[in-house]
Amino acid sequence: MRTDALLLVLAAAAIHASWNALTKRAQDQLAFLWSSVSLATVVLLPVGWAWLPPDGVPRAAWPFLVASSAIHAVYFYVLGRAYGSGEFSLVYPIARGLGVALVPVAALFVLDERPSPLGALGVLLVVAGIVGINLSSAGLSSAGLSATGLGATGLGAAASSRRLMTAGTGWALVTGLSIAAYSLVDKAGVARLHPVPYIAILGVGMSLLLVPALVRRRAALAREWRTNWRAILVASTLNLTSYLLVLFAFRLSKAGYVVAAREISIVLSVAIGRLWFGERRVGRRLAAATLVLAGVICVALAR
Repeated sequence: MRTDALLLVLAAAAIHASWNALTKRAQDQLAFLWSSVSLATVVLLPVGWAWLPPDGVPRAAWPFLVASSAIHAVYFYVLGRAYGSGEFSLVYPIARGLGVALVPVAALFVLDERPSPLGALGVLLVVAGIVGINLSSAGLSSAGLSATGLGATGLGAAASSRRLMTAGTGWALVTGLSIAAYSLVDKAGVARLHPVPYIAILGVGMSLLLVPALVRRRAALAREWRTNWRAILVASTLNLTSYLLVLFAFRLSKAGYVVAAREISIVLSVAIGRLWFGERRVGRRLAAATLVLAGVICVALAR
């Protein structure tokens, strides 16, 4: 992989993990996500318009745009719920790793693409890493129970901790499923429409589909803008910047290498969880996240 392409992708990975961390810090994660992504879409729309073909959006692209808009709406909703109920170093590796690993499995049935031995190994490594992350979380919960004793307060705290970890894991798994789904749809969609207008239209559709959910939480949306507007502006810029860096990297290197290098963000997320959020005892989680990363690299390099 060319050095310039590698630097672009590593920067994109760090930026991606950063705006996800900003989302985790928000008071209402869904309001934050919707605001930042919608704002980024407004900025991207004029650029997307310039890249439209003379006859406008091809008819063949619309089914994929509609499907992807719906899946992305689900993705941002469940991602917000995941960050609202689980630790960052737990949610991010599961969602990103599972999403990438499921693509070749789904492609076997949807696109009749059979995984190579290396690809199959990658899927197994990702599954093993996700199991490891959950086992490390269960270990933390048990440790918390031992530390607090067997009194009613200790039992209540441990039970609450287990519920939060289970909820975070569940929402992260659904997030990973949505990542795999929109990846397959977008792979076919961008073959029918240039990626820049494709993503701009996709952003509009996703934002509109989430409006009903935001209407019901207008107070939370207003509060998020009032107290967190600087972070929303930063996150919207990071969203767009991360995507543009990846686009440039695709022009310089093979897609498989770009995808593999980008998933270094899985390991970064565990470091961010420890350094930024003060999440404790992440050593086992880091080892499991590294296993997820190894599996993602195998999937990305498989032919």
